[in-house]
Amino acid sequence: MAYNCKECIILETERLYMRELNNNDYKSLCKMLMDKYVMYAYEHAFSEDEARQWLERQIERYKNGFGLWAVILKNSEQLIGQCGITIQDCCGKEVLEIGYIFNRSFWHKGYAIEAAKSCRDYAFDTLNADEVFSIIRDNNFPSMNVAIKNHMLIRGSFVKHYYNMDMPHFIFSIKKSEYGRLKK
Repeated sequence: MAYNCKECIILETERLYMRELNNNDYKSLCKMLMDKYVMYAYEHAFSEDEARQWLERQIERYKNGFGLWAVILKNSEQLIGQCGITIQDCCGKEVLEIGYIFNRSFWHKGYAIEAAKSCRDYAFDTLNADEVFSIIRDNNFPSMNVAIKNHMLIRGSFVKHYYNMDMPHFIFSIKKSEYGRLKK
């Protein structure tokens, strides 16, 4: 059974709304995190235990006032992905990052960019961020396209060591001054 609470909406777009994840979302979350195609940038599909830890980590992040939120398709009330803002280490500096993961059935429909733009606006307008990032694996072209459509530029690159391997990543970001020009 899905848990959807209209009063719990954090962000809303034309087709989507976002709310905090909760334990009732575990099965829907597993459909994404245990799918090797969805998780290719992580180099493995998650186990049930890793999926549970992921959910618990997201719930813990909400103590900061934000995190990866459940993305709900308005017309079906179905959880179709996650998108939100997290604090990430980027070359030794803590940054606000917009991240997103979507169920494969909902790829190529514009949902990721719709949700990511909403998170970008939230970061600048509500959190008063000076700069917002998306840190993306070098082989994750669809996520790079979302960052580009979100008016982010490549600012650099670095290598993350994860799952016993080195994974090159690009650093995309948009600065508050650049965001201000978008709104004019």
